[in-house]
Amino acid sequence: MPHLIQPLDTEDPLGPLPQEFAAIMRPELPSLIKEIGVEVTRAYPEYARLLDGPNGQAIRVGVEQSLAAFVDLVAEPSSPTTLRDDMCRRFGRFEAYEGRSMDTLQGAYRLGARVALRRAKKVGQSYHLSPTLMLSFADALFAYVDELESLSREGFLEAQSQSGEHSEALRRRLLHLILAGRPAPGSAIADLCEQTGWTLPEEVTLIAVRAPAELDRLSADRDLLVDLSVPQPHLLVPGAMDDTRRAMLTQALPAGHMAIGLTVPTALACESLRWARRVLELVDSGVIDDAPLIPCEDHLLTLWLLSDPALLDQLAQRELAAVAGISTTRRERLVETLRIWLDTRGTAAQMGALLDVHPQTVRYRMRSLETIFGDQLVDPQSRFATEAVLRALRLRSRATGTSP
Repeated sequence: MPHLIQPLDTEDPLGPLPQEFAAIMRPELPSLIKEIGVEVTRAYPEYARLLDGPNGQAIRVGVEQSLAAFVDLVAEPSSPTTLRDDMCRRFGRFEAYEGRSMDTLQGAYRLGARVALRRAKKVGQSYHLSPTLMLSFADALFAYVDELESLSREGFLEAQSQSGEHSEALRRRLLHLILAGRPAPGSAIADLCEQTGWTLPEEVTLIAVRAPAELDRLSADRDLLVDLSVPQPHLLVPGAMDDTRRAMLTQALPAGHMAIGLTVPTALACESLRWARRVLELVDSGVIDDAPLIPCEDHLLTLWLLSDPALLDQLAQRELAAVAGISTTRRERLVETLRIWLDTRGTAAQMGALLDVHPQTVRYRMRSLETIFGDQLVDPQSRFATEAVLRALRLRSRATGTSP
């Protein structure tokens, strides 16, 4: 065989391959491609099935392009690699679509490089190529494989991102259907559960989050259904809340203030979210004290008493009709005394301490109240209605800063 490359001294430094080396490599490509195919499919049987399938020809073309591009770059370092780059990215995307990691493809690339290096050693002996040149070849070959892996990883991550975005969209759709309540077709929810791999629980807990909110996906449990893109962000936790879930939420939404709805049957998920959002509203209005994580269960009475402001006005007008005609100052004193008595059922001395007045003043006011309200303070049902109204007015006054 003609010596296209003169033997080099073993002490020569490693460097770029001589362009003439391409002329030695190119005739080897057809048989080398077959040899690599045999070795790779033996080591990775899943690729043998792919080569026999509908995408087999495209895979073979991709392998040929990758090897040919290496030779072309040796012959002319400025050779375009557009087709090779696109094919490598397609390989990466295909691995993601197949549900594999990059490990298998990386292993196939490196096995192919070892087969090519084994062939190069045989060719090198025939052409009496120097050890330094063969080291340069090995260095260039594995650098080239690193480049192929990098391109394939780009495609892999791109496909994973698109798949993740699609999966998140499906999970948001599932969340919306669950919150739609009973009118949502069960088959639609079942289909989305199957597509997303999410198991429909018997009970759920909804979380209302103050906007803007951003979720740390690494800290968040994978079974959450989340929609933080809407004006009123929210998420669904399967099952009941416990200390572990609370700790997870605190870590996954470190900057967000949240209200935890009640744990309810899944069909009532919208109610859990409604209560949680109402708690945030009451926090904003000053009725409930703010905190990073606020359980609705700690404020059920407040939620109930303030659930219908217009109805509360009507009840207050009815239950406090007896003092409607009294001057504002005296009415406020009497109503406050009545509230303290209903809350505590205390003695004149105890109530006086709470009202900051003399016990005798309490006794005088109580006699006035008994005269004004009459049987309304004796009848249990009427007394309960009056107490509920006064509690609700007291809560609402915290928001407005006015007297109840």
